[in-house]
Amino acid sequence: MKPRYGTADEVVSVISSGQTVFIHSVAAAPQRLIAAMAARSHELRGVEIVHLHTEGDAPYAAPGMEASFHVNALFVGPNIRKAVEEGRADYIPVFLSEAPLLFRRGIMPLDVAMIQVSPPDKHGYCSLGVSVDIARAAVECAKVVIAQINPQMPHTHGDGFIHISKIYAAVEVDEALPTIEIPPHTDVETTIGQHCASLIEDGATLQMGIGAIPDAVLSALKHHKGLGIHTEMFADGVIDLVESGVITGEHKATHPGKIVTGFVMGTKRVYDFVDDNPFTVFLDSAYVNDTHVIRRNPKVTAVNSAIEVDVTGQVCADSIGTRQFSGVGGQMDFIRGASLSEGGKPIIALPSTTSKGESRIVPYLKQGAGVVTTRAHVHYVVTENGIANLYGKNMRQRAKALIEIAHPNHRAALEEEAFKRFRTL
Repeated sequence: MKPRYGTADEVVSVISSGQTVFIHSVAAAPQRLIAAMAARSHELRGVEIVHLHTEGDAPYAAPGMEASFHVNALFVGPNIRKAVEEGRADYIPVFLSEAPLLFRRGIMPLDVAMIQVSPPDKHGYCSLGVSVDIARAAVECAKVVIAQINPQMPHTHGDGFIHISKIYAAVEVDEALPTIEIPPHTDVETTIGQHCASLIEDGATLQMGIGAIPDAVLSALKHHKGLGIHTEMFADGVIDLVESGVITGEHKATHPGKIVTGFVMGTKRVYDFVDDNPFTVFLDSAYVNDTHVIRRNPKVTAVNSAIEVDVTGQVCADSIGTRQFSGVGGQMDFIRGASLSEGGKPIIALPSTTSKGESRIVPYLKQGAGVVTTRAHVHYVVTENGIANLYGKNMRQRAKALIEIAHPNHRAALEEEAFKRFRTL
C-alpha cells in the first residue's frame, strides 16, 4: 500500500486533539510538517509533543500555544529552552539508551510519528537518514506514521529503513537539511584537545559529541593509528581522520571496520559522507548506547563535556542551577561503558572558566543543579590546565587534583573552601 501523498496541511490532518506526537530528531526534524501542525493550533487541543533535540524552529512551543500543544522533551535544545524555563514545556530526564524503552514498553504511547525520510529505493525502502537514534522505536510503536519525503535526506545504512507501505501519509519536500559550522578553536579548546589526545591510545574506540572541544580532540589525533568510532553522534571532524587512515575500526569488537552511530549533525560534508556509505552504520540508541555493547570494544575513550564539576568529582552537564540547559543524553551510558572497557578511559573535558571568568571547578554545585555523572563514575577531568585522574582517590585527594587544574585565579578560593570542608588538603 502506498501512502496518501498530499500537501503538508493534508498530511498533518491525521493529528487529533489529545494525541501524542513524536517529532524526528536533530537535523531530521520535518520542518514543513512541523509548521503545518503548528498552523492548526486554533483547532487542536492538548496535543503532547515528544522529541529529543531538534534543529530549526519549534513553533508549537511558542507563547500562546499552551492550550494546543505541550512539549515533553527528552533533551532540551535552544529552540525549547525558554519554553521549559517559563513552564510552557517539560523535560523528562532519561538516559539515551533507555529513551526507546519509553515507547517500546508503552510507558509513553505514541499516536503519531512525524518523520523525515529519503525517497524509497527500488525495493520500496525509505531511510531515516541522519537520525535513527530513538526514531526507529518511535516508528515501530506509533499507531500512525506520517512523513516528509526529501531527496536531500541521505540514504544511510543500518537500522533506519522503513518501507513506504508503513507510511500512512506523506508530503514530498526538496530542501536542504540544517547545518552546523564549528567555529575555529580557541587556544583553550586547542589545549584541552591536546590533553585529551594524550590519553587516547592507538587502537582505541572513540565516543565524542559535537562542538569545539570534541572537534579539537579530533584535530589532535592526526598521528594516531587504528582508531575506531562507536558513538551516539558525530560531525565533520571524523571525516579527515577517516580519509587519512587514522580511523579504520580494525580493532573494534563490535562492527569491526565500521563507524557506529545513532545520528550525525554538521555541514553538508558530513551528510554527503554518510550517504549510501557502508562504512557508517546508523543504529538504534538502545543498542548504540547500551553499556554492555560499548564495553565490548577495546580501549573505549569517551570524551564528554560539563557545565561545572565540584571538588569531589560530581559532574553537572545538563543544567545551570535550576535552569534546564540540555539533558542527560548519553553521557552516563558512555562514561560507564568506557570505564568497563578493557583499557577504557572516561573523560570529562571543560574549560576551567566560563565566558564571564567564573570557575567551572567549584566547591559545591549550584543549588538545583543536576548530577549527570556521579563522583563514583568519574575518572578523568581535563581542563586547559591539565589532567586530573580521580579514579581511586579519596575526597581530599580529588579536591587537590581538581584545584590543580582549575584556573590560577580561583585556586586560592577553592583551597579555602576545600579546607573548610575536609579540614586539610
